[in-house]
Amino acid sequence: MSVRLGINPLTWTNDDLPSLGGDTPLEVCLAEGREAGFSGFELGHKFPRTPEALSTVLGEYDLSLVSGWYSSQLLERSPEEEIEAVKDHLALLKQCGATAMVFCEVSRCVHGDQRTPLSRRPHLSDADWQRLTEGLNIVGDYLKQQGVHLAYHHHLGTLVESQADVERLMDNTRDSVGLLLDLGHLVGAGGDPLAIAERYASRVKHVHCKDMRFAVLDELRNRDKSFLDGVLDGLFTVPGDGDIDFLPTLTQLSESGYQGWLVVEAEQDPKVAHPLTYARLGYRNLRDLAERAGFAVTK
Repeated sequence: MSVRLGINPLTWTNDDLPSLGGDTPLEVCLAEGREAGFSGFELGHKFPRTPEALSTVLGEYDLSLVSGWYSSQLLERSPEEEIEAVKDHLALLKQCGATAMVFCEVSRCVHGDQRTPLSRRPHLSDADWQRLTEGLNIVGDYLKQQGVHLAYHHHLGTLVESQADVERLMDNTRDSVGLLLDLGHLVGAGGDPLAIAERYASRVKHVHCKDMRFAVLDELRNRDKSFLDGVLDGLFTVPGDGDIDFLPTLTQLSESGYQGWLVVEAEQDPKVAHPLTYARLGYRNLRDLAERAGFAVTK
């Protein structure tokens, strides 16, 4: 099976904490990402939001659009309202060649609030679960009809965080609701990425390869810190620089036929973790892991 390697601009500049890399131009992100070896980028807040401008700036660096984050609010608006809200983002991804949308329900989330510890992340009632999964089915069907697959991003500090959350979401939605398997977020929530990859192989539409330093995670939990405090403390890093064992999960994905992008996504303070250095390290390590797992890495 073949995969392409992409990167998220969080290595250079952070959307949730704009003070990190706020003065780094987009052109530096793209040039250094390409220099490191990556074939594509996910979107960030500094990217153009029209298909023509986005295609032009990516083309200047021979890069593809991997995907882009979408913040849904299905607990606060109807599926029909959500579909209207997503249309511009969908058009951007579709016209620029992306086939999966990073999709996350952000109602009541705490991951962007530095004052709120992860221990206070929201939980869903049974009625909330029914509303969320029914809404995701409708939106997922619509996106699939448009040629872009919904890839739900389980995420620390949000409604869908734990392995049990992921399983409940997958078990109560149709195949049009795909999964973004993020190894760092799942391990950080106490889950097992290999078990999820085995159980929902056909539903995995996108993969984030985020490594994690377990000592920092322990400190975050013990001192009841926020997600953003964890970022500043160095919780995340590129594959192979932390404590997560990626190879079993990547091997399972390869054996089950996954084809698409493997994306380095590592929120770090660029003043502490030099972006180009870590981009090069992430590319080298992820390519090695992917090839050992049985993937053919293509451009």
